[in-house]
Amino acid sequence: MLNIAIDGPAGAGKSTVAKLLAKQLNIIYLDTGAMYRAIALKAIEQGVDVSDTDALSVLLEDTDIDISYVDEQQHVLLDGRDVTDIIRTPEVSDGASKVAVIPAVRLKLVELQRRIARMHDVVMDGRDIGTFVLPNADVKFYLTASIEERARRRLEEMRARGYEHSLDDVRDDIRARDKNDSEREFAPLRKADDAILIDSTDKTVDEVVEEMLSFIRTASTKGKA
Repeated sequence: MLNIAIDGPAGAGKSTVAKLLAKQLNIIYLDTGAMYRAIALKAIEQGVDVSDTDALSVLLEDTDIDISYVDEQQHVLLDGRDVTDIIRTPEVSDGASKVAVIPAVRLKLVELQRRIARMHDVVMDGRDIGTFVLPNADVKFYLTASIEERARRRLEEMRARGYEHSLDDVRDDIRARDKNDSEREFAPLRKADDAILIDSTDKTVDEVVEEMLSFIRTASTKGKA
């Protein structure tokens, strides 16, 4: 199996790059963040505090998360319901960052992520893929960008979905998510020692993808991928 891990902070462009990379390699892209969004959505819909560890642990006992692929597009199923589109709201995004710090949530989803990676060639992106989920991934990347650039990209993405926010608000939200992700006690955001650092601040998406492909080809010729 070929497993590629892409980690990095919010707004670095991980999902966009990972999808294109998977398409170029003709393998599956697994959006791990969507799984945490699904848990957050269920908590919100049921009136459960997304920071309440005990309540979320109970919620998880009766929660089924699954991934399906339709026309090469990933769909997230929450208790059998397709929630692919409705997990992209700002409220769910904020909730996902909070539920992700809870060990019980991470362990449940990591089990599913590892199972998929054992069965398929995958490109997987998130916060702790190379350090915790797939520590033996064939190639690992840590994708980042300046906070100003990440905020600008995230604002464009939100506006495209019909959500209007100020750049300052988006920047503050990203700072908060960075702090939350990097300071969480369980599987925090950090660059794996053997991950390749790529700063996308002044690069196009295509340039980043081509840079990653170059590293993957090199690893393949050396028998590492």
